[in-house]
Amino acid sequence: MPQSSRELPPAPGMRLTDVGAEFSVYAGHADAVSLLLIDGPDHGAPRREIPLTERAHGWWFGTIPGVRAGQRYALRSDGPRDAGAGHHYNPDALLLDPYARAIDNQGIATVVTGDFDWSGDVHPQRRWSDTVIYEAHVRGLTMRHPGVPAHLRGTFAGVAHPVVIEHLRSLGVTAIELLPIHALMSESMLVAKGMGNYWGYNSLGFFAPEPRYAAARDAEGILAEFKGMVKLLHQAGIEVLLDVVYNHTAEQGSRGGHTLSWRGLDNRAYYRLDAGGREVDFTGCGNTLDLRHPVVVRQVLDSLRYWVQECHVDGFRFDLAVALGRGRDDAFDPDHAFLVALRSDPILATTKLIAEPWDVGPFGWRTGAFPPPFAEWNDRYRDDVRTFWLTDVAAQFGNHQRHGVRDLATRLAGSADFFAPHDRGPLASVNFVAAHDGFTLADLTAYNEKHNESNGEGNRDGSSHNRSWNHGVEGPSDDQNVLDWRRRAMRNLLGTLLLSQGVPMINAGDEFGRSQHGNNNPYCQDNELTWFNWQHKPWQQALMATTAHLTSLRRQFPVLRQRHFLTGAESSGGVRDVAWYGADGLPMSAAAWDNSATSVLQMLLHSTDPQETGLLLVVNGGINERTVTLPGGSDAAYELLWNSADEWPGEPGPRRGPSPIALAPTTIQVWGCPTPA
Repeated sequence: MPQSSRELPPAPGMRLTDVGAEFSVYAGHADAVSLLLIDGPDHGAPRREIPLTERAHGWWFGTIPGVRAGQRYALRSDGPRDAGAGHHYNPDALLLDPYARAIDNQGIATVVTGDFDWSGDVHPQRRWSDTVIYEAHVRGLTMRHPGVPAHLRGTFAGVAHPVVIEHLRSLGVTAIELLPIHALMSESMLVAKGMGNYWGYNSLGFFAPEPRYAAARDAEGILAEFKGMVKLLHQAGIEVLLDVVYNHTAEQGSRGGHTLSWRGLDNRAYYRLDAGGREVDFTGCGNTLDLRHPVVVRQVLDSLRYWVQECHVDGFRFDLAVALGRGRDDAFDPDHAFLVALRSDPILATTKLIAEPWDVGPFGWRTGAFPPPFAEWNDRYRDDVRTFWLTDVAAQFGNHQRHGVRDLATRLAGSADFFAPHDRGPLASVNFVAAHDGFTLADLTAYNEKHNESNGEGNRDGSSHNRSWNHGVEGPSDDQNVLDWRRRAMRNLLGTLLLSQGVPMINAGDEFGRSQHGNNNPYCQDNELTWFNWQHKPWQQALMATTAHLTSLRRQFPVLRQRHFLTGAESSGGVRDVAWYGADGLPMSAAAWDNSATSVLQMLLHSTDPQETGLLLVVNGGINERTVTLPGGSDAAYELLWNSADEWPGEPGPRRGPSPIALAPTTIQVWGCPTPA
């Protein structure tokens, strides 16, 4: 067994020095590890094999003279072959360095310097209360954009093109959240069908950008292109958030999966295994990384720091985050070592951290359970808002049971039922009505059922519980009445999203009603189904104008961006931060709150700052026009700021007093009102 002349190994991965490079990799159960230097562009290129002769604490390392940037390399390791003990060593397999900073389309690592001119770059450091997130895919966003040069479409450079940045700015977006950009590998079953993993939730490396997302073809250029995108977005005041997948890897299950990197180096260390050496699958993807192991925790933390320090990323959304916090007994622990390390890290704790608060394991739904400073995707927000504006509206046409206004009010007010513990506040809730996973906003209003046949899985994949409503016609329609109802529903869903307490996240393309023809799981559709069509019809232009108007209202009125939960209690000045009223303009009664047929709700927001204007949200979830009296005495003055019954956001106009107004069916109105003296 080789022994080290050093007490501690060097930092993991390949590090260039004046004379070559230092290299270190963890393979705690291996008997031998070799580094292969590949002197050519393909797998058949000449190789020089260099045994790593130093070892300490499970790390194998050595100094390799003559290595320079551009050098391609791989690993071999040998050790026990005992599936029952979880060992899958294969000395013939080429393995990827888990810390590789560049990975080509063949899955081979390349040494890079990472040099980049960051001069003048400033992190926007947007406050959570000012944040509007735009969830997008690098390729989907730009592949069909006529304003982006053809050679830049589908790339990091395309995302940073002025026409794309101007679109984001015009919408009021402050942060773009990119679906996974880590180097990836498509699943075997997709490759067999001539398809690929479009979404990218199948990571091959945690330190390298996916080469297909770059216009550059050389390793150094790909990394520089990603950094250039970040720098240009920062110049526009837009933060960059990465959707990261640290819960599983592209190796999938050992039975029928691949041996690409971690499995061949130390399967027992990197993955959760049961007593029989089989992978424990809390992710639905065949394996689960074991963040109970310090080497795995270090690797994830090192990856996160790399993207922040070297690539200037502003934050992360953690896919299936519950899997990252399962402890020794497999139960979720908010004080798991990884979560504590992440929260206490002086670099990472200052970034935006967003958890997807579930996985597919037992007791995997944990919305509201993540500790500060985490924010969380709020699936209950998604479900309750869809229910109010879609399935409950549909129920009225069939005289079916509805849910009333209580759940909608709870979501408008910031979801205190989930996020009040631990002093988290409404900004812990990342609100959304649609995301990459599920129906688009337009498809929520046009389909009752998923239509995923083109995925080749017999329409069995994707969720069957979408809380959508097709408004009487499944799919496309030429009926203007149906189209009018659908478009108003889209405006209501967007309006609710952007007028709620919490942090709004817009699913990219929803601002112009993008459709995926009822496919609610297009993870394998890298084609025109998922690529945005930027040739917009007048109604789509109107929806974009509506989105921009709503984000403008959000910026203009601080009462929509509270850090603390609304209480309804009077301040020392006699002002209530929130008050709830019925259609008669009187405080909402207990009977009205409990009545599932209640469809009208008025939410009056005031600030204790007399310089700030209050807002009144008036909601009619019913299918009939309602006469509504606005709250206040005869001296109350209101200014209409938005009406979802209008296709285009209209000019505001004054209206005085509590005189009844006509509220169209399924409508939101927003009124400005002064803070009471």
